[in-house]
Amino acid sequence: MGTPHDLETVFATPKNALTQNNCSPSELDISITIADENRPRLVIVGGGFAGLHLAQHLKTADLQIVLLDRNNFHTFQPLLYQVATAMLEPDSVANSFRKIFQNQKNFHFRMVEVERIDPENKVVRTSAGCLKYDFLVVATGARTNFYGMRDLAGHALSMKEISQGIAIRQRLFRNFENALLTNDTAERESLMNIIIVGGGPTGIEIAGAIGELKKFILPTDYPELDLSMMRIHLIEASDRLSASMSSKASLLARQALEKFSVTMWFNTKIITYDGKTARTSDGRELDSKLLIWVAGVTGNIPVGLDRDEIIFRGRIKVDSYNRVTEYDDIYAIGDVAAVITQETPDGHPMLAPVAIQQAINLAANLAALAQKGDSQLTPFTYKSHGVMATVGRNRAIVERAGFSFGGFPAWLTWLFVHLLTLVGFRNKIIAVVNWAWNYISYDRSIRLIIPFICETRKTLTGQKTDDIRK
Repeated sequence: MGTPHDLETVFATPKNALTQNNCSPSELDISITIADENRPRLVIVGGGFAGLHLAQHLKTADLQIVLLDRNNFHTFQPLLYQVATAMLEPDSVANSFRKIFQNQKNFHFRMVEVERIDPENKVVRTSAGCLKYDFLVVATGARTNFYGMRDLAGHALSMKEISQGIAIRQRLFRNFENALLTNDTAERESLMNIIIVGGGPTGIEIAGAIGELKKFILPTDYPELDLSMMRIHLIEASDRLSASMSSKASLLARQALEKFSVTMWFNTKIITYDGKTARTSDGRELDSKLLIWVAGVTGNIPVGLDRDEIIFRGRIKVDSYNRVTEYDDIYAIGDVAAVITQETPDGHPMLAPVAIQQAINLAANLAALAQKGDSQLTPFTYKSHGVMATVGRNRAIVERAGFSFGGFPAWLTWLFVHLLTLVGFRNKIIAVVNWAWNYISYDRSIRLIIPFICETRKTLTGQKTDDIRK
């Protein structure tokens, strides 16, 4: 995806500010490596669910498709929490763009950082040069929102990318190793305690997964530690879990987490965290050297669009065709976009199914435009298939059309849906094998603490070593 920018930067960028920073002919490096064809060029910025499915559904369109992303792989974000808790290998939730699109003839991929968009000159400026477009689709997704709390941003771990999932896993198991090296009871408890901020589906899932670790894995790995001292805190600013679900589904999630001895704090906000102690809005202090922040996201917006089009939660305002309202040839889909209508004054929820459905709808419209300049486009209509979250083995919550159910049937439903939507046959097989092994053996084999090169060099030179944070 493109380089993330603070909202202050986005809002401070005046309309057509890039006219002061136009790309010169000598800077069109990417265009040199992508031959011009006698058909329109569609540039997609971001290879998440929205960008991936858009490109896939345009494989027969009369378009030259160029996907730009800072990574060379697509990440299946709904399963990142399983990477963070040693249930799945990182490569089982990721798939190379070149592998996915190896047989799509109208597709090109470039691994670059998108720096700016120049709507007036129809150019995207990247870390490798500039690229012209006929149609541009912004599908840069969302990034973690710390709501301006810089100390939290500096010490908490978030979970939007594979590297962040690995960082959580590294920190979690390293803390337990360090807990064996101290006789200080308070220090040991701080190393064993875990704080999760955000009681939505992601917070519920990672709390349940860590609860499983505490119950089934850690007692065997660390018999010298008194795990009754370990506390899993789940902090939620509202009065219940997963406000997007019904009160029944919320209650089912709460009951499932209570079985793992997860302590839940409602109507509570974290206001500061220094890497050791989190302070809450009601004056409580919680000691922990691992705080996982899944409490909010904001749109990951490239610089260059009219600031008037950026609205609530840092999303780009688009019409019912996912077209950015001030531009005829720029579209936005997925988490970064908000379709503003009478029925959806704040846009749709920032969920993968919304992104996928928007991509499919926009693909049909762009194919029609490329073929015959058809102005009879189909407006986007979201069809909700429900919301779900898993809470450890044999437990999940599924809600669809006002009907909620939990337990083993919901868990099987969750497994089936995620296996069906996981990208790549190999990834499906790896996930099934790991899930089956975890289920049968009550074990997780990926409990590795791997020093990175930069970390090893620090150790060899005698410098202080810290956790991998990025």
